[in-house]
Amino acid sequence: MMGPAHSLSGAAAWLGVGAGAAAAGYPMPWPVLVCGALICAGAALAPDLDHKSATISRAFGPLSRILCQVVDALSHAVYKATKMRGDSNRNGGHRTLTHTWLWAVLVGGGVSLLAMKGGHWAVLGVLFVHMVLAIEGLLWRAARVSSDVLVWLLGAAAAWILGGILDQPGNGASWLFTEPGQQYLWLGLPVVLGALVHDIGDALTVSGCPVLWPIPIGRKRWFPVGPPQAMRFKAGSWVELKVLMPVFMLLGGLGGLGALGYL
Repeated sequence: MMGPAHSLSGAAAWLGVGAGAAAAGYPMPWPVLVCGALICAGAALAPDLDHKSATISRAFGPLSRILCQVVDALSHAVYKATKMRGDSNRNGGHRTLTHTWLWAVLVGGGVSLLAMKGGHWAVLGVLFVHMVLAIEGLLWRAARVSSDVLVWLLGAAAAWILGGILDQPGNGASWLFTEPGQQYLWLGLPVVLGALVHDIGDALTVSGCPVLWPIPIGRKRWFPVGPPQAMRFKAGSWVELKVLMPVFMLLGGLGGLGALGYL
């Protein structure tokens, strides 16, 4: 999938989780719903950190481009070190390590730990990174014709405002995890969800996605999970643009209404 579809699916997924949480008796305060949707939209771009042409590689200028090169090299090294006889030879690391459930869990856990232990400024940092990515993904047409500095300023402003709102009593710092010292422990959940939604989206495309690594399937450890070939589509095709994106928008709207108690 392309960046806009990934981000839109991530936002829709978190809004759906909000509806499910409300039905289960754990309703999200509206700041958690909004922040989580934006974080999930941004995190749904992050697995493509192994691709130099992806949206995330441009999001933070030279820093993200260098990071993409490092992650690509790391992913390729892990692929070569763990592949089995049935796995093909590869020249790069795209759609390998960062497109697995294990990567999603580790990154999400790291974000939760950072937010919980790092205090207010760590939370602002997590929000800023994901707000920038959400702007790049959800507003991609506007972001591409804008300067990077403008996108960063918008991301910083959104992070500052939302971070201040979340800090206020009852607005969600302790949503779901209520014990002392567990503030913002939930912040890693939309990160995990966004990465997994990205992997599921890529699994629907022609190449599939090795989301189950390191679990071996047959003679492959990097088995490209996906539906039957006849049901797959090319990234950026009309199926993605004309069918899936409108469906994501509809599901996101229904999820948001459910999360806020209107359904």
